[in-house]
Amino acid sequence: MPRIIDLDAADARAYLLRPECYFRSDFPSYISFDRILKDVDKVLGGQPYTAFQKPKPMRAFELSGVNYEIISTKDGRFGWRSFELIHPAIYISLLQTICDAPNWKLLQDRFKKLRCDHVECTSHLVVPDNGDGHDEAQILNWWLRYEQRSLELSLDYTHILKTDVTNCYGSLYTHSIPWALHGFDEAKADQTDKLLGNKIDRHIRGGRHGQTNGITQGSVLMDLIAELVLAYVDHRISKRLEGKKDFHILRYRDDYSVFTLSDRRGAEIVRVISDCLREVGMQLGAAKTSESTNIVEATIKPEKLAGIQLEDMDITQAKTIQKQLLRLHAFARRYPNSGALNRLADSKYQKLVGIQKPPEDLRVQIAIVCDIAVVSPRTFPALSGILAKLIALAPKAERPSLWKQVQIKMQRIPNNGHQEIWLQRVTRAKGVALKFESSEPICQIVDGKVAQLWNNDWISAPALVTALDVNKIVVGSPEDLEAVPDPAELSLFRKYAEFS
Repeated sequence: MPRIIDLDAADARAYLLRPECYFRSDFPSYISFDRILKDVDKVLGGQPYTAFQKPKPMRAFELSGVNYEIISTKDGRFGWRSFELIHPAIYISLLQTICDAPNWKLLQDRFKKLRCDHVECTSHLVVPDNGDGHDEAQILNWWLRYEQRSLELSLDYTHILKTDVTNCYGSLYTHSIPWALHGFDEAKADQTDKLLGNKIDRHIRGGRHGQTNGITQGSVLMDLIAELVLAYVDHRISKRLEGKKDFHILRYRDDYSVFTLSDRRGAEIVRVISDCLREVGMQLGAAKTSESTNIVEATIKPEKLAGIQLEDMDITQAKTIQKQLLRLHAFARRYPNSGALNRLADSKYQKLVGIQKPPEDLRVQIAIVCDIAVVSPRTFPALSGILAKLIALAPKAERPSLWKQVQIKMQRIPNNGHQEIWLQRVTRAKGVALKFESSEPICQIVDGKVAQLWNNDWISAPALVTALDVNKIVVGSPEDLEAVPDPAELSLFRKYAEFS
């Protein structure tokens, strides 16, 4: 698969303009940002977004809520993760700036210059083949370039130290973007928009109330910017460790694996990594740092190994659906929101699709699945299929009350807009048609209500405001979808099940 950075400027722009690159999400099929992106692109006509904004004090970076934030809970309680829908006008403006042919060439050359031997980057963003989705391609890339490469390195090294960055996107210092692109001295000497790095910095801050701490998370374009800054950090690490040959570092996004011949050497190298990350506002997470003298065992994610074991146990020991769901529940408690859990939930859904006879413990099964969703909300898209199938097996008269119970339980989870979007899909589906009330603006837009995603008060051009009409994101209706989803609708982790 080709890397995005190796495409020519026009092809890179076309790829990054795709709605799944604008926001990497598993939204239901009736939600799409394709039309808004194309309409905004047409209105901008190659001009920067600043050409369409009002004067001070109503410029974009002086206002809050310009980007739209979607909150996803990690644990159903107090652990939240924020994803942002970049304001489409700022996104298109930034995209056309970066993908201007000379600027794209500068970016390509800089990535080549920052490449180093001491730190091997395995997370270059790739373009999918054969119609695959972006995230599917990245999963395959991770398996090929990170996990398999780690196993190879066990031939040469005896120790591995694994660590990662705490809140990578949220802590990245935006002024480090021009440092990464032009070098620290040049960027410090010229802080005008003559430098591409400064233009990128200002675009990002334009949608985030001028903040210099953090970049938006959720788009492939921001993934590319994060990779640039991390490549700069890799280069700094390599310079600090120049001349040494008793180690090797693999980096996948913000995860580092340090291969050495002793614990002491690993600790020394991690200190260098930590020092270089602090320069760009990042720090390592002590809680996720681990050491091992068994590289093969440490390389494979424990949830992957446990997931393989669970599948075998389900076949040989857990004969009833309830027992299988209880095993899935125990796995969710141990490895919440993991890719392996997503895959296992999807696998369980596929096994349930063909069942026609309602089990006697149907309500118990529904209760177990709901509790899995509470402790591991990220898994809800796959779990929603299981719930839909189980409730479809109940007598028709009981289905509305069962869905209502599910709805009430799920809505007790605070700040979880992503889950509510999927809850709307299954409770409003064909033959279900429950009344669904949600405070999530995207759900309200699907319902035909007036809701705001992006703050457009800074825009002076009526044509651009019209292009940003949020009703365009609705390209279908949950009522048109089957109550029991087709397995293909929930299939992200199925195709590459053996890799995750």
